[in-house]
Amino acid sequence: MEQRTVLVVLFEGVQSLDVTGPLEVFTGASQWHGDAEPYRVVTASPDGAPVRTSSGLALSPDTSLTEAAARSWHTLLVPGGAGTRAQDADLVAWLRANAPRARRLVSVCTGSILLARAGLLDGRRATTHWAYCDTLARNHPDVEVDPDPIYVRDGHVATSAGVTAGIDLALALVEEDLGRDTALTVARFLVVFLRRPGNQAQFSAQLSAQTARSEPLREVQRWISENPAGDLSVESLAARARLSPRHFARSFHAETGTTPGKYVDRVRVEQARRLLEDTSGGVEEVSRACGYGTPEAMRRAFLKALGTTPAEYRRRFHSSLTTAP
Repeated sequence: MEQRTVLVVLFEGVQSLDVTGPLEVFTGASQWHGDAEPYRVVTASPDGAPVRTSSGLALSPDTSLTEAAARSWHTLLVPGGAGTRAQDADLVAWLRANAPRARRLVSVCTGSILLARAGLLDGRRATTHWAYCDTLARNHPDVEVDPDPIYVRDGHVATSAGVTAGIDLALALVEEDLGRDTALTVARFLVVFLRRPGNQAQFSAQLSAQTARSEPLREVQRWISENPAGDLSVESLAARARLSPRHFARSFHAETGTTPGKYVDRVRVEQARRLLEDTSGGVEEVSRACGYGTPEAMRRAFLKALGTTPAEYRRRFHSSLTTAP
């Protein structure tokens, strides 16, 4: 069996989990795959010296980038972190000169910013941490930035969203290399899902809106999430919060940054997506379970929020599970 060398780039201010998450996946695959070790993980910093992560953790690399350039490797992984915002011209130049040698080029979180500076994402579709998608798109107009997925594959280049999305991408790569059984074993050992599809949204309705400060409104948010098929009119929600509808709507918007109606819409679409992904229920059944009442109402909501119909969304989702990521 081919042993794939995974070279992980380290630098000052790197995000520790961007490094250790994928590292645990690849080394875990070697541990659980059997006698053969399908991966050899090597870490390298610019000068071979230890680096300090954004959280203060010190990491000691195996080698320097100069020495690593003289060797062969299969996968080059570039993590993100606060250090990517520094203008490290030498690191970018190293990536520009050496990254094209990789059979597979991977970034985690804002590592995509380094790849973009090196011109390695020009003409490609890519993603990054949701908080930096606008920055990536603005500074690198030749990159097609998709802010929604947790990871994106474009040929031999794979980019992932923030932090833990690097684990999802690494698991997808292990599944591609070694099969589902090995990836599932690693996922179970790490107690994570195998696998969140790359087209899954980076954050949920609850994360995309702020959590309300006051307990009555936080309780209303919980109620909406747990009862998408219930009466979620402003009048009903206001009564649950023991406020007048006018006062409730004004307070909800002030504390969450969105209106009650838009929040309900997000929760219902999110719940419908989960049911379409995880169950075999028909579109009519799902629409009732999520409070739409009719399939046509859910269809309009999906077209508005996702640009696709529920049936097409389900087809694409299951297609992503049966083809290589």
